[in-house]
Amino acid sequence: MLPLYKKYWRTAFDIGLIVLTVYLVMLAFSRLYNIAAPVFLSFIVFWMIEPIARFFHRRGLRKPFASALAVLIFLLIILGLLFGAGAIIVSQIMQLQNNLPVYTTMIQEQFESLTNFLQTKLAALPPDVSSNMNGYFKDITNFAKNAAQGFFLYIVGFMGSFTTFIANFGIAIILAFFLSTEIGSWRSIASEKTPKTIKSAVQFLKDHVFTKIGSYLKAQLKLISITFVLAYIGLLILGTGNALSIALICAVFDFLPLLGVPVIFIPWIIYLFVVGNTSLAVGLLILLAVIMVIRQLLEPKIAGQSIGVTSAFLMLSFMIISLSIFGIAGLIMTPILIILLKELLQQGYLQRWIRLPKEEFEVSPLEAKSQNNEPHHHTSS
Repeated sequence: MLPLYKKYWRTAFDIGLIVLTVYLVMLAFSRLYNIAAPVFLSFIVFWMIEPIARFFHRRGLRKPFASALAVLIFLLIILGLLFGAGAIIVSQIMQLQNNLPVYTTMIQEQFESLTNFLQTKLAALPPDVSSNMNGYFKDITNFAKNAAQGFFLYIVGFMGSFTTFIANFGIAIILAFFLSTEIGSWRSIASEKTPKTIKSAVQFLKDHVFTKIGSYLKAQLKLISITFVLAYIGLLILGTGNALSIALICAVFDFLPLLGVPVIFIPWIIYLFVVGNTSLAVGLLILLAVIMVIRQLLEPKIAGQSIGVTSAFLMLSFMIISLSIFGIAGLIMTPILIILLKELLQQGYLQRWIRLPKEEFEVSPLEAKSQNNEPHHHTSS
């Protein structure tokens, strides 16, 4: 083991230093996000409204008025989308509420017939088998009860988080307005006062990271749109009713990591099997399989190529680890971190920062090709 340590202690130290830096940055971001979430959201809102504000400013409006008009247009679009989606979902929920007595009667009838069937079968079983089955049934019901309670607590927590997000988003819109009106002076101060090292780092992020993040977001919108279209068409073909609202909900869950469309479809399919509607259950199962297969085929191509990482396993693993350690802030930072590491590798920085024993490798494992397909040769001892 000693020769191994002698050969790789510098490599381990360099990698450990990079990992520690990444951890500290993620930790600082997660703490700052919890403290000042509206500030981070304001930069996203600013990114959305600034092109509109510049458009009106170039046509003669003073910047404060141009920014105010851009914020007003942004609010009208957001409110229009919310009210439109809300009206559709409420109408669909009212329709579901009207059909609820029918669904309840079906479940009661199925449960009654199942109970009668089990009673006749259990009467013919030995006593020990009956007691074991009763014990298993009690364990299953207790598990279902705990799962339902956990789900309820999750929903309550989610609603609280959503309310907090809405409040933060409102503050972020106000901050984005002031940032839009003052962006000229802030850029002037940054140009005069920022050290050259930080300027070059920011320029690197602009050239190689932020553009890829925009591509990643566009790719996610494409995937969500594909999921929505597939779900909507499939539900229309199956004649389930509430097709538009269910497809919209599927699109929302499809955007959330670790959840996705199965969260909507699987309980629905189980319910249909329970009430005896096997044909619709099989149809939904086929639709779910189609959506999942198409999404899995397209995700590495659309989302992976947008950031240069085609491994769904790598992306999902990073998301799970970041979510577990840093919460929602880690989830936000994961694509940025992966893009940054990939670009540092591609531009040759990791090759210079991590010292490898030359005698161990014929070709450096950190060797990567840049975008112009020319390999870097920055391996250092």
